[in-house]
Amino acid sequence: MRTAPPEVPSAPAVVPRPTAAPGRVHAPGVAAALVAALLLLVIVRLPWAGDLGMHAATVQRLRHSLFHPGNPLVDVVTPSPYYSPWMVLLGCAARMSGLSVFVVLRIAALTGLTLLATGVWRYVRTLSAHRAAPALAALSLVLLWGTELINWSGFLSLNSLALTVSYPSVFAFGLAFHYWAWLTRALRAAAGWEVWLGLGALWALILLCHQFTGFVATLGGLAAVLADRPPRALWPRLAAGAALGLLVLWLWPYYDFFALLSAGRDLEEVHRALYARFVGRYWLALLGVAALVLRWRRDRRDPLVIFCLLGALVCAVGFGTGHYAWGRTLPAALVPAQLAAALEVVQGGRRAVRTRWAWMLGGALALGAWAQAGVLGYAVGSAALPDVLAADYTPPWTGYHWITPYVKYGDVVMARDLPSRLIPAYGAYTVAPGYPDFFLPDESRREWAVRRYYTRRTPEDVRRDILRTYDVRWVVDGSRPRRDRELRVVTRGPDGQVLYAVTP
Repeated sequence: MRTAPPEVPSAPAVVPRPTAAPGRVHAPGVAAALVAALLLLVIVRLPWAGDLGMHAATVQRLRHSLFHPGNPLVDVVTPSPYYSPWMVLLGCAARMSGLSVFVVLRIAALTGLTLLATGVWRYVRTLSAHRAAPALAALSLVLLWGTELINWSGFLSLNSLALTVSYPSVFAFGLAFHYWAWLTRALRAAAGWEVWLGLGALWALILLCHQFTGFVATLGGLAAVLADRPPRALWPRLAAGAALGLLVLWLWPYYDFFALLSAGRDLEEVHRALYARFVGRYWLALLGVAALVLRWRRDRRDPLVIFCLLGALVCAVGFGTGHYAWGRTLPAALVPAQLAAALEVVQGGRRAVRTRWAWMLGGALALGAWAQAGVLGYAVGSAALPDVLAADYTPPWTGYHWITPYVKYGDVVMARDLPSRLIPAYGAYTVAPGYPDFFLPDESRREWAVRRYYTRRTPEDVRRDILRTYDVRWVVDGSRPRRDRELRVVTRGPDGQVLYAVTP
């Protein structure tokens, strides 16, 4: 039986290894420390890409109005799924400390990275007692991907992690690893009611902080329960924890969590890209699939095997049915495979087998590191990269600090495309949100108004009506000089962009 009697906690099935001699170099630990140091340098620079503007705007709204922040991007009062418990805490920190939003996001990045590192350590310790296991696992999680880059929140590849380290997804993933570790120990020790209630609250917290990572955490938790097959006496405690988690989700005041379950259709096309170039992006993780096969042969109820199967099933169904947003649960298939590849080095039976596996894993990790070596540019700057690495470096975006001497908090700016994703980070609003917004009822009408305004054939009086309808005070454009009578050039920014003031 996998589960020990309630009064005697069962130990994880591991192969004991002798402790290394004093002074011996712990190569996996050194490599993991170098990766952590690299990410700390990235946090100092905080490269701007992806959704950073949205998260900065969310903190801006909460620091100005903690209880009634309104929409983070446009000047209307709507709920928003970005108002998670973690972002509310960051908003409180910004409000009480007076620190700038970007300093607060650096603190968030440091906190999230620390939580992720400690969570990986704790969870891996439930799977192996070997001293090298946590470091090998951490390296596999960030490097065992593919030779084509993928950058997405909730994905732990090194390049993606460098660009999203300040996002709520990293914080939520750190909580997820702690959740799996706590749940595994609770199942083994037949924990009391208070532990299961705490697990239920933590599960809800992860879902509220980042919904997609929360579903990954749910699949991992389900895998742990299915693998352990807890005794019947434990099921009421499991049910109580789940019930408390659902209650927390229902009571969260900033947005309706359950309304998001019907919003997936608006995200399908955005997430279709997760299934593109599939082999190139993930093929190094096949080493972990082989490791999972070996684990399954040793234990038909191995939790990592069940976890991977659940994640793969959800992703496959999403692809087959056109629900491409389900591809965000791909880490539920990748994480257990990556962990299995690392653990096979220390749990793979005979020494000769483990040695061969270590060489294979080392080669895969080296290839993954080379494929993602452009991440060094986010820490040291692109100018310091050799040409062979600079070719794979994607420069971060330029900010809009150049408009802040003129555009004040709460002003509405007419902007489109990339500027509409960045400008709200400085406190202004845009006419149309730069990101999909499920709770904004007139989102399509606003997007149409922006397209109409920037169409050169649109009559000047129609453009003037659009500006008045949305109380626009500023216009950002860089395509070519605008000569509308209601616009006055205020300043010029990078890449030929111009800030216009709307005259009364």
